[in-house]
Parts: sequence; C-alpha cells; structure tokens
Amino acid sequence: MVLRVKWLFAWVVVAGSVFAQDDEPVMIAAPDRGADEGGGPYSTLIIRGGTLIDGTGAPPIGPVDIVIEGNRITDVKSVGYPGLEIDEERRPGNATREIDAHGSFVMPGIIDMHTHTGGSTKAPEAEYSYKLWMGHGITTVRGVPSSSLEFSLSEKERSAKNEIVAPRIFSYHTLGSGERYTDRKILTPEEAREWVRYVAAAGADGLKLGSHRPAIMEALLDEGQKHGLGSTAHLGQMGVAQMNAQDSARLGLGTLTHYYGLFEALYENNDVQPWPVDMNYNDEQHRFGQVARQWNLIAGRGSDKWNALLAEFKALDFTLDPTFSIYSAGRDVMRVRNADWHKKYTLPTQWDFYTPNRESHGAYWFYWTTADEVAWKNFYRVWMDFVNDYKNMGGRVTVGSDSGFIYQLYGFGTILELEMLQEAGFHPLEVIRSATMYGAEALFDPKGQDIEFGVIRPGLLADIIIVDENPLANLKVLYGTGAVKLNDETGLPERVGGVKYTIKDGIVYDAKQLLADVESMVEKQKTERGELAEY
Repeated sequence: MVLRVKWLFAWVVVAGSVFAQDDEPVMIAAPDRGADEGGGPYSTLIIRGGTLIDGTGAPPIGPVDIVIEGNRITDVKSVGYPGLEIDEERRPGNATREIDAHGSFVMPGIIDMHTHTGGSTKAPEAEYSYKLWMGHGITTVRGVPSSSLEFSLSEKERSAKNEIVAPRIFSYHTLGSGERYTDRKILTPEEAREWVRYVAAAGADGLKLGSHRPAIMEALLDEGQKHGLGSTAHLGQMGVAQMNAQDSARLGLGTLTHYYGLFEALYENNDVQPWPVDMNYNDEQHRFGQVARQWNLIAGRGSDKWNALLAEFKALDFTLDPTFSIYSAGRDVMRVRNADWHKKYTLPTQWDFYTPNRESHGAYWFYWTTADEVAWKNFYRVWMDFVNDYKNMGGRVTVGSDSGFIYQLYGFGTILELEMLQEAGFHPLEVIRSATMYGAEALFDPKGQDIEFGVIRPGLLADIIIVDENPLANLKVLYGTGAVKLNDETGLPERVGGVKYTIKDGIVYDAKQLLADVESMVEKQKTERGELAEY
C-alpha cells in the first residue's frame, strides 16, 4: 500500500503570485564531504587520450591529454591522430594521478541556470539534489533560489571550499529574502533598492525577479547593476500585463527564464491574454492549462513584430533560459510520469509532491485532457521556433531545468533540457555550448569578469566530465540511467553511458557512485515509511 503524507501548508505571496509552500521550508544542510568522496585536487592530474568537446562550439578533437594542476587546467595537448598509435613523445610527463580516457569523451561540466534544492515537503536533504546534479555532470547551478538567503549563502561557501559534495552555487534571490525582511514589506522603489543593497552585502550573486510593477522593477534592476548582481525573471501571469519580456529587457533585465512575458510581447489583437471568464489563478490547472492557449495569439514566425523582438533582444544582450523540460509533461503527462528513473531515484516524499493535488505547486493534473496536451504541443512548436531563431542570430540561450516540480527530477531534468534544445533545432555542439560556455558567460558578465569555467582551456578551473559514449551522437548517454542499446553480440538490449567521472574544482568524483548514494537514500526513506512505493 502506498501511503500519502498530509503536509501543512501556508499561503505566501511571492513576486505578485500565490504559491503553496511548506510551513517550515527548512533544508537539511549537506553533510561534510567524506574521506572517500572525491579524490584531489592533485598536484598534477592528467586525463589521457580522450576526445575533447571544448564547449565553444568547436568540433571534437582527439586524442588529447588534459593537464590539471591543483584546480586549474594548465595544458590541453593533441597527442596523435584517430586510428594511429599515440605519439608518446608528445605526451605531457608524469602525474600524481592519471585517468585513462581513451575511447571516452571529455567536455566541460554542465551549468544549470535554474535550480531549486528541494524543500521539507519533497526533498528535505540538500545532499539528495546535490548528488543527483553531480552524478549528471552538473558542476555549477544557479539557485533561484536554492532555499532561504542564509541557507543558500552558507551552502555556497561550503561548496566553494569543497567541504561538501555539491556543484558550485550561484545564489539568486527573490524580493524580500533574508531574515531582516521576515516581517517587513517592500512597497516603494527606495525600499526595493535598500533590499538589493542588503542582499548584495550578504553575498548574493543576483536577483530572481517577478512581474513587479514598473517602478519597483526599474529600481531593482538599476540598483542590482550598480552592485554587479545578475538578474533573471519569471514574469508570472499575475503581473505580466504590466511587465512583459520586452518591457523588462528594456529596463536592463539580464535573463528571461521560462516563457512568461515572451508571448505577451508578441500579441497581435490583444494586450492581455483573453482568459476564460471562470479563470482562477489559484487553480493551477487553470494556470498551466490556459497559458498554452497563447500559441495562436501572436505575430507569427518571420513577421515584422517577431523579427523586431529578436533584434531588440540581441541588441540588449538579453539571455533566454527557456527551461523547456519543466513544462514538458503538459504535452504528454503519461510519458513523464513513467520515466525510467523514478523507481530508483525519486524519493517517496518527492513523489507525493508530484501527485495530483490542489496544494503542491505544479501538481495540477486534476483532469488533464487530450485538448490540454494538444495546446501544449502547439505552444512548444512556436516557443521552440523563437528560441532557435534567437540562437541562429547569435543570441545567448542557456540551459535551465527548474526540476523538483511537475514530475521532473533533479539532474535528469537537466539532461532532458539538452534533448529539448536539440528538438528545437540546435546542433548537439550548440546544445553543449548553451550548457557550458554560454551559462558561464551569463553568470560572469554582470560582474564584468571573464569566465572562470565553462570551457576546457588552459587557465580555467577544472570543471570537467568524462563519459564513455559520444554525447553528440546521443545526448541520452548523459542520463544517469544511460541509453538503451542493442548488443549485437548477445542479441539483448543493454544500458550504456551515464557520466563516468565528474571533476569539479580539480576533485574527481565517481559519478555512478554518487547516483548509487542517491538510490540508497531513496531505499532508506521507503523502508522508514514502511511501504513499497510504486510509481
């Protein structure tokens, strides 16, 4: 029997939208990194003989030897030609540790630009999401936010010191975050500026904004730029009528996450979405079912309005972080609900959170219909066309997942995002560039700094992943569950791939062991709940 847990919820208002949150959204901090968790950094680590995908969009090259000293790459050296013996005389010298990568592919660590760590109603232990991310080669995350300001900044510091097994954390926060603002309201532009100064001084990296009224939005973005803070915005439906993607980009917003505000900037015969008369935003099936009905309200691909918006975004150096994956259940909920990884890697409490109910955010499958899925399929075609056109004109598109909702699991949802970028029209090399170099640029540009990771080249930090299969041929090999492939010798299907090693800051982690640790956490919770959870 599958037991369901009844959680207590409190209603809170965030950026003009109402969400169900747990009464005590307290995360359990990750344990200190164990002595057997990750080796290094080493005085000299050499990855030998791999095929390099450097993250810039350049074609693969190999075999190469990559030299890492401490936590930085110091040399990338071609050591031969495909099909020929390695030229030993060209190889870098001795190493403290060597990794044999002959026949394997080496690429920068993945950067996920839209993450949440979990929450006490679904995944209370930060270790769970951290290891799912690291097990998928995700070496940097932008938490929007990860949790409370204080928790996020503490975990960011511990990760930077490699005291925990976790990606690098860039900490972005919503208006009013922080203990000082627990009982304070922000009602004026000057109060908004004061809050920005407060989070900047605390150590935040950026702002996660909503559809604030124009005067507040302008104050937040202006003050944030003065302090070198990045910015991203979820322009939710409760405020998008007064602040769409074009409006916010003109005020200096750095990144648009999701699709909110994009379609509204392209309307032809409407200024606000023509909602049904019984629309109620607190009914999440209304919220997510109706948003897809915008697909045929806008100026079409190639129209003057479409092209003008693309051109303006490019001129403003605007970044799109589409997060295709998080809404993909809308177009085929059965497929996403029955994904290969849930049984092993989804906590029972996380599954409870996903299961249809009127309290958990994103659990809106009250009676999902064929018509709803058709609307989402149409919506995706238009949305993907816009994102692909932006990429083709040189606009920056990054990878974000927003996993932890809507049947999407941490790590797995990020790899699905890579697949969906390819579906949108990206070449696999363009996909990997979005997941690596472009993500790094979006993080460092607000600070006026050159990237510190995201490309494999001398001088940058050693954030690297190694996989035995070719991700350009099949992005599915990056999933922790790998890809199913027929073994022609046995005549039986087998699973191949999965990240083999995740290297973060020069420390080498066994990616498959990290996922095994997650599997043990899931089994432990199932046992404690006295159930055989069938997903």
